[in-house]
Amino acid sequence: MTVGTNSSPEAAGAAEERLRDAPGPAGSAPAGDTLRGVPPQAASRASAAPSARTPGPSHGPGPSAVTTGPSPVPGGPAPGGPTAASATTGPSPVPGGSAPDGSAPDGSAPGSPFAGPGPLGDAPAGGGFGMDPDELPDGLVVADHAGRVICFNRAAARMTATDPGQALGARIDRALPLEDLEGRRWWALTDPYGGLATRRGQPERNLLLPGGREVLVSAHYVRSHPTGPLCRLVVTLRGTEARRRTERSHAELIATVAHELRSPLTSVKGFTATLLAKWERFTDDQKRLMLETVDADANRVTRLIAELLDISRIDSGRLEVRRQPVDLAAAVGRHVQALTANGQAPERFLVRVSRPLPDCWADPDKIDQILGNLLENAVRHGDGTVTIDVAPHEKGTAVTVTDEGPGIPEESMGRVFTRFWRGSKRGGTGLGLYIVKGIVEAHGGTITVGRGPGGGAEFRFILPVSAPAYLTQ
Repeated sequence: MTVGTNSSPEAAGAAEERLRDAPGPAGSAPAGDTLRGVPPQAASRASAAPSARTPGPSHGPGPSAVTTGPSPVPGGPAPGGPTAASATTGPSPVPGGSAPDGSAPDGSAPGSPFAGPGPLGDAPAGGGFGMDPDELPDGLVVADHAGRVICFNRAAARMTATDPGQALGARIDRALPLEDLEGRRWWALTDPYGGLATRRGQPERNLLLPGGREVLVSAHYVRSHPTGPLCRLVVTLRGTEARRRTERSHAELIATVAHELRSPLTSVKGFTATLLAKWERFTDDQKRLMLETVDADANRVTRLIAELLDISRIDSGRLEVRRQPVDLAAAVGRHVQALTANGQAPERFLVRVSRPLPDCWADPDKIDQILGNLLENAVRHGDGTVTIDVAPHEKGTAVTVTDEGPGIPEESMGRVFTRFWRGSKRGGTGLGLYIVKGIVEAHGGTITVGRGPGGGAEFRFILPVSAPAYLTQ
């Protein structure tokens, strides 16, 4: 529909009357009234006042036009005639004016649904978005000031299993029948076209489509001025799969933490209660054994809490890395010595260092956490000799930890660094390798998993050569 800026309110009203009387389904919007066009009522309002966005005289063939279709309005004059207001239908929405070649005055391509400012897309002056609603990943439904659907994109059609041809022109509550989780009709509860005129929209919430399928729905109310009537209702739809996955992940985390905390806390509570109640009945050796058990369980709880804090920092991007000079070969030697002191056979470990090694600036505590986790996994889940190679790499320093156990199945290698992955049923929270990957990446490095020469698991992380903290801050 084209409404020239030279038209009078009476002429625009006559054009709107002819468009309203055009043949078509009763109560439905014209076929061209999609996001690429504007409803006739909006055109009437546009013609009632000269365009403030397009300079030009108030009489004569004005450059400002709104085009919604190539065919002339039934009963109206042909396009280009000497009328004050002409209406056509077509795919070129330029709600602020169009150039003679059909392009928008701001330079956007003809037919762009967001070309220039107007009733359906308030794009910044000077350029349109040049984007089709069907390109959006989320569902988009737009209704005009009368509650008739003027946009129903492909994603919305897929989510609702509704034919866009049936939805366009229908009332929003019929094209998109939504209910809350208690079975109440959402449109009746929110009443976007009535109620308080100060409302700006509805926050995202879970609602039900016919058939019980859940979707995440949010709404935005577009008004001509803050307390004015509703000009457009913009509704977005999103699937709930991603949120469900997040909720399941959180539930798994809570269940894992509860299980891992219960065992050591039960031990601590039992031994301390026994010692307090029957201190005199135990020998010194028995007391020492109980206290050592309590100390080990307390360390287990402390380690679990530290893992949870690390996960929180990794997920939020707040993991701090305090870089200092680190001797990776010496760090590996310390961890091997600690494992042999705890009962592991010294001949089970083979450390190979290829020198010279480049300077490594990293967080010493975080490096100890990486090495401790990888070596503990190799000892607990692997068999045979555990080989640790420290060698220079084109990007920095590479550390490889290999065991001779059964290894990791090929189908599981893609999930090794995810939360709660366990290679066996030998205990553990399944969070260690997820944290290791986060720490390595926080240093700017990479970590991979594969199969070693002896068939066991092989973990390799590479730390890049990096500058000290005081030179990078």
